[in-house]
Amino acid sequence: MIRARPFFWLAALLLVIGLAWNRFDAWIEATVIPPLVPVTSVEVLDRDGTLLRAYTVEDGRWRLPVSLAEVDPEFIELLLNFEDRRFYDHAGVDWRAMARAGWQALTNGRIVSGASTITMQVARLLEDSGTGSWRGKLRQIRLALALERQLSKDQILTLYLHLAPYGGNIEGIRAATLTWFGQEPGQLTTAEAALLVAIPQAPNSRRPDRHPDNAHVARDRVLARALTFGVLSEEEVTWAMAEALPTERRDFPLLAPHLSDRMLAQDPTGQHRLTINATLQAQMEALALEAVRGQGNRLNAAIMVMDHQTGEVLASVGSAEYSDNPLQGFVDMTQALRSPGSTLKPLIYGLGFEAGLIHPESLIEDRPTRFGSYAPLNFDRAFRGELSVRRALQASLNIPVASLLEELGPAELMNRMRRAGMNPELPAGQPGLAVALGGVGVTMEDLMRMYGALASGGAYVPLHYRQGDRAGEPVQVLSPVASWYVGDILSDMIPPPNAPRNGLAYKTGTSYGHRDAWAFGYDGRHVVGVWLGRADGASVPGAFGADVAAPLLFEAFARVAPRLTPLPAPPPGALTVSHSELPAPLQRFASRAAATTDPNAPEITFPPDGAVLASQPGLPLVARVDRGTPPYTWLWNGRPVEIGAHDREVDLGTPDAGFVDLTVIDSGGRVATVFLEITGP
Repeated sequence: MIRARPFFWLAALLLVIGLAWNRFDAWIEATVIPPLVPVTSVEVLDRDGTLLRAYTVEDGRWRLPVSLAEVDPEFIELLLNFEDRRFYDHAGVDWRAMARAGWQALTNGRIVSGASTITMQVARLLEDSGTGSWRGKLRQIRLALALERQLSKDQILTLYLHLAPYGGNIEGIRAATLTWFGQEPGQLTTAEAALLVAIPQAPNSRRPDRHPDNAHVARDRVLARALTFGVLSEEEVTWAMAEALPTERRDFPLLAPHLSDRMLAQDPTGQHRLTINATLQAQMEALALEAVRGQGNRLNAAIMVMDHQTGEVLASVGSAEYSDNPLQGFVDMTQALRSPGSTLKPLIYGLGFEAGLIHPESLIEDRPTRFGSYAPLNFDRAFRGELSVRRALQASLNIPVASLLEELGPAELMNRMRRAGMNPELPAGQPGLAVALGGVGVTMEDLMRMYGALASGGAYVPLHYRQGDRAGEPVQVLSPVASWYVGDILSDMIPPPNAPRNGLAYKTGTSYGHRDAWAFGYDGRHVVGVWLGRADGASVPGAFGADVAAPLLFEAFARVAPRLTPLPAPPPGALTVSHSELPAPLQRFASRAAATTDPNAPEITFPPDGAVLASQPGLPLVARVDRGTPPYTWLWNGRPVEIGAHDREVDLGTPDAGFVDLTVIDSGGRVATVFLEITGP
């Protein structure tokens, strides 16, 4: 009986241990585990995965997604050597390290070393629980043991890579490397990796920009431990200790910010992979900023680059500066509705070629012409008489293109614009001939679509920004022959001063009142668009497309394609002959309805038909009439505003915003009317 007692007590002890273990196991199994997928910053990446822009998570912290494979292996090795050498062997708690730390604390009267494993640190970071109380430490132990039952070691390590604090609002290894070194975490120097191991232990007091001495000591301690355990050689440690610390916090990448905002608005979660080329985007942003340098608040710029063969947008600069400045830098001018000036003229001539009305060598008249009450003038108010269609387009004359559009019909132009993916907006009513000169609202993106179609043999390949989006089937906007004629004419344009004569097909445009200066160009592969002006629509005196936008276009193209891709050869059916060799019907263009009925009828010369004017407080609108016999009666939307006026100029006061029919009637009852849009100040 006496000999049986030890076995009894042993059995009882084992039973107690078993029951305790079962209770402990049930306690761990009942652990409430917080969400294991940390919220990470929404990212916008370029076509090759380069970060264009990231957005902070809801609490204003930077926490970027990262995988274990994307992190330099040396960092992982230094981290485990310093923080948790038995990480892959324990079950969440290193009881040996905990016993050692407890014994050292008892014998030294203070904490000498910690015992928190990587898993325990992850547990603390998941719940943001402190380590200052035994309850907090007990919760970390429980959660760490529970995590090890649900996650693999690599998954736990990946959580640490997302959650480790690196000072201020920086969390996770990827946000840290971008902040302190301006690079991704895939390739780090030994010194960089050691610093990133050291900072999370005391993230705010070891920030290298604010506490360089603390950061230096902590980094070197990591290196020294790596030497002790043979992770690094003495030579590697010596070199690493001599490396300088970063002295300032770097900004996160901010490329294509306007486009990124649009992508975020469409989908506020996850990752956005775009067709943008980060290097080219940076070059275009720098070019736009350089173009407006020294202009103060006078001028802004936008640039787009597209591969017209695929429809992929390679660069999109919405403003020279992405800031809340007087030029409204946060406004994306690639999406703003503007007057296109003369940039629609190539499409109109293309329609004339397609309809068989003209050939590039056909003769067309540039003489004073009235189309009912509409009498357009050339920009310089001069007339060239009879000249070739080629020269008329290159000189961007207004009267020939208006004559051609009247023959084609403005509705046909609008139809082709929509077929090219454009969304033109008219002030009101049916389109008139003023559309040819900019009397319609379009966006820069719209015009990129149109020029993409001209560049691609008349076939529009849908423009898109997202990588992987299907471009869709090409839409034939213009016949291949007609589009080739247009490209042949535009590629023979004289380039701006100091620009190469390299065969770039380009066209400029200036909207009424110098509000928009445009230039679009293309070769056999790319289309580039340039806009200069102000987001508020204010006039920029002296801003001509040919003078300010064209040089910028050539500079942009030099960065896109230093050697141009040749334009295609003439397609079957193209007539490459001189004027004298043309068939008789094509030798001259004669509009059927461009003649005026009364050369003495009044004509409103300002404001012109289709004008968009900005209302400016304190500045009256002065209208002018030519010809006709005074006295004149002026009507504003059918309401008399001036009766019996003998002067050809009349002060109409400061008008309210809206659409307006402005009419003048002379003493003989002859009438002239223009349609205007008045925009708010």
